[in-house]
Amino acid sequence: MLLPVILCGGSGSRLWPLSRAKYPKQILALDGHSSFLQATVERARAVSDEAPMVVSNEEHRFLVAEQIRALGVTPKVILEPEGRNTAPAVALAALLADVPEDTVLLVLPADHAMTDTPAFVEAVKAGERAARDGALVTFGILPDSPHTGYGYILANGAETGVRAVERFVEKPDEARAQSFLDAGGYYWNSGMLMFQVSVLRAELARHAPDILAACERAAAGAVGDLDFIRPDAEAFLACRSQSIDYAVMEHTERAVMVPLTSGWSDVGSWQALHELLPKDDRGNALIGDALIEDCDDCLLYSTGRLVSAVGLKGQAVIETKDAVMVVPLARSEDVKSLVTRLEKADRGERELHREVFRPWGSYDSIDAGERFQVKRLVVKPGAQLSLQLHNHRAEHWIVVQGVARITRGTDLFDLYPNQSTYIPLGVKHRIENPGKVPLHLIEVQSGDYLGEDDIVRFEDVYGREGTRG
Repeated sequence: MLLPVILCGGSGSRLWPLSRAKYPKQILALDGHSSFLQATVERARAVSDEAPMVVSNEEHRFLVAEQIRALGVTPKVILEPEGRNTAPAVALAALLADVPEDTVLLVLPADHAMTDTPAFVEAVKAGERAARDGALVTFGILPDSPHTGYGYILANGAETGVRAVERFVEKPDEARAQSFLDAGGYYWNSGMLMFQVSVLRAELARHAPDILAACERAAAGAVGDLDFIRPDAEAFLACRSQSIDYAVMEHTERAVMVPLTSGWSDVGSWQALHELLPKDDRGNALIGDALIEDCDDCLLYSTGRLVSAVGLKGQAVIETKDAVMVVPLARSEDVKSLVTRLEKADRGERELHREVFRPWGSYDSIDAGERFQVKRLVVKPGAQLSLQLHNHRAEHWIVVQGVARITRGTDLFDLYPNQSTYIPLGVKHRIENPGKVPLHLIEVQSGDYLGEDDIVRFEDVYGREGTRG
């Protein structure tokens, strides 16, 4: 059996303002079609008939599950209570997969892009043969530039097929990266791995026994929650954070590498996205409502408003509903420093977009001021919000499209377009969409505190009872 394991953590901070901590890169459809996560699932389907096991987190759980189910796939989703890097994530997947010990795991980060799926399939076949012989397999990308954003693998042997790993190298500076290209034999570390469950457990026991023990305790205490698997939080949080490369791959004597020539990119920066997208005859890539005049080698990305530029060279201009960011493509890596400043300033734009997605639909914060806030809510057909109350705000709801079934205290009634209702402070309430089309409402909040944590939940079909926000 070949079981895909998709690692769906991380925030992709270098792709801010599109990628946010609570709406990360792997969920985005940067090409306007499918998300990185969905593309990863489709690649997994090309090599295995088994539904993938996905390692995600609390914040992203419904987005992840919904995107995968949209492809007609029902995954097993492990929810980490907090990120602990890739070694614990992979260990949990192996322990909770409930598969024979000789099963080969194909570990795939959820945020990569590839343009040549047949080449990926052939590389996986070669990797699976090596994994069944007891090897721990990594996949290396033949570098075409002295990239400083990737780790490197030094491997020897034939130019194609499985090669022995000599060593792993941390992300180098540009001069050292250039020396790797000049010397040959160095590959970018793709982060993709293959190994048998039994071999992984044996190597973890040898090189990182504390990680394995903590994950075994976490797996033993795991419980089911809807479509999710929740490891024991206390046991998992006691595990140290470390990558699988540091914990195992750099120490094992079983490491081998398969070269991968599949048009791979981790799309870790705006420069990387610019390289991936189709461009005009002057090297410009335009997404959304974008207009240029006399520009060269630029990326303009609009999510809604018109973005225009004149006379720019080598720049990225990125627009969202609540932020605009301009950066030279050559300095795309520095966006991460900008996100760090947002975090230090406690700016909400680091974590969330203006439009926030929930399991029942989404809300868009249209306007806000002292003691008021206006939102546009979209509730999916058949979905419902939790039964809840607020201690600090009252709400007015106006139906724009669809039918809203309203619970207000002990009352239950339907509202139709152009009808409205008022929810006083401290009254239990809920919105349901009993129809077959999305329900659109305008919500006007008023009160002395309008934060999302002013929610007390009593009943929730998504398992969020007792939580706030």
